[in-house]
Amino acid sequence: MSESTNQRSWIKWCLVVVFLAGIAWAGAAFLGGGADRPALNAASVDRGEIRRTVSATGQLNPVINVEVGSQVSGIIDEIYVDFNSEVERGQMLARLETSTFEADLQEAEGQVAAAEAALELAGFEVARLEQLRERQLVSQSELDQARANHKQAEATLRIRTHAKERAASELARCTIHSPIDGIVISRNVDVGQTVAASMTAPILFTIAKDLTRMQINSHVPEADIGGIRDGQTVEFNVDAYPNERFVGKVVQVRNAPIVEQNVVTYDTVIEVANPDRKLKPGMTATVTIITDRKDDVLRVRNLALRTRLPDSIRPESPDLPESDEEGNWRTVYRLAGGNPSGEIEAVPVRAGMSDGVRTEIIEGLDEGDVLVTGIDITATADSGRRGGSLFGPSPAQY
Repeated sequence: MSESTNQRSWIKWCLVVVFLAGIAWAGAAFLGGGADRPALNAASVDRGEIRRTVSATGQLNPVINVEVGSQVSGIIDEIYVDFNSEVERGQMLARLETSTFEADLQEAEGQVAAAEAALELAGFEVARLEQLRERQLVSQSELDQARANHKQAEATLRIRTHAKERAASELARCTIHSPIDGIVISRNVDVGQTVAASMTAPILFTIAKDLTRMQINSHVPEADIGGIRDGQTVEFNVDAYPNERFVGKVVQVRNAPIVEQNVVTYDTVIEVANPDRKLKPGMTATVTIITDRKDDVLRVRNLALRTRLPDSIRPESPDLPESDEEGNWRTVYRLAGGNPSGEIEAVPVRAGMSDGVRTEIIEGLDEGDVLVTGIDITATADSGRRGGSLFGPSPAQY
């Protein structure tokens, strides 16, 4: 009985040993198959640019855009310009049919002539009555009445004269002139079309002063507007030239809020040079405003600052100094000698500005240092060694 019991105990212990060995082998295969530690992902410290940006969209517009209208109603008789016509200040753009206004002017001129004749007659009457009054042949009241009639004729003449000037002005307004030097970007009327000027002047033409200088009106969300300043560099592109990058400059951040679907934005005006006139009014621009920028600094990928390692391979972390205004102290894991199989060192570094992908290193590392960014968890179905990822074709990060 005792021999049988000892034999069963021995078998149980053998099974336990085999089971533990299998777990150890599976764990080693799962973590990368290395005898000492799992395979690691790494990234090098390099030198380059770090910049913070704010992204937005906007529309390209001329710096000065004038809408030319009509102050009088009528029928378009002639049009002298078309789309893309270059015009000068005072140049004739269009003319309304003038027969009605010419008739009004002739009527006003006739009324002025009648008023002038009435004034002249009233003057003669006053002079005659003054002579008769000196000889006491008429009463003083008759002379006073004649003088009053003379003044009334003078007032009537002034009224008729102003009416004539108004009629002449209305006739002159039948001819539409350009108020600025520029280019016609919109024509909204055709010959024979009736223009009705009632409460507001109808828009006949839109003229841009200078298309070699344009501006982008971009709507920046309130969460990002605090970092926008005049003079900041702006990069943008448009759908018409997907492979070309254009450059502008912030010239104004307007204080009036724009609320759309409960989202508050602010109009940020960006000045753009357009010497070749490639950019056209109304184009949609995808804008990147550079709010801060540093050139030629040490930088690492942000993954290196967030690396987590298992306790079995993680070295002891050093004590970190207190952070200051220039940067925050963090712990990174460096591979000694830049060798993937080299010793892992825990190094304190002072991190500065980040652009969301890379972070500036102010102190603690040198160019060319290799940092651990995570564990390469790969496995193949047959050998347990490196192969497909557990979650897809890309290596996973621990």
